[in-house]
Amino acid sequence: MHTLDQACGPRACVERTVEWVDTDASGHQHNSAVLRWVEAAEAELFRTLHLPDYFACAPRVQQVVNYRAKLWFGQRIRATVAVEAIGRTSMTFAFEVEGMAHKGAGGGLAAHGTFTTAHVAPGAQAASPWPAGILAAIGPAVP
Repeated sequence: MHTLDQACGPRACVERTVEWVDTDASGHQHNSAVLRWVEAAEAELFRTLHLPDYFACAPRVQQVVNYRAKLWFGQRIRATVAVEAIGRTSMTFAFEVEGMAHKGAGGGLAAHGTFTTAHVAPGAQAASPWPAGILAAIGPAVP
């Protein structure tokens, strides 16, 4: 079971095509491409929650990525992000990146993991509690 299976908060996904710029000299995705797709899904999540100011106050404090399969130039992918937990000053997300069937090969899970952000108010140097509007948008079902 992957961490996304355990996430009970809001979620969003984006679909992309692996572009040439996303690949390395081996012809498969560069590790950083996975994180960009995950960030795109995170941005979609906060757009749907009507929280455009989230990114200005939520730096990442931890990222864990487990790579399972290669993704190739031209392959379609789906990146999904879900809120896994929210604390007083931090929020943890689970994510998965799946590759679709491509050139005769089956698709499947290519990467999964978690990342954590902290709430740092504009101009502040340290974390502070999440604003009520963000807590309300995330919902009470999240531990």
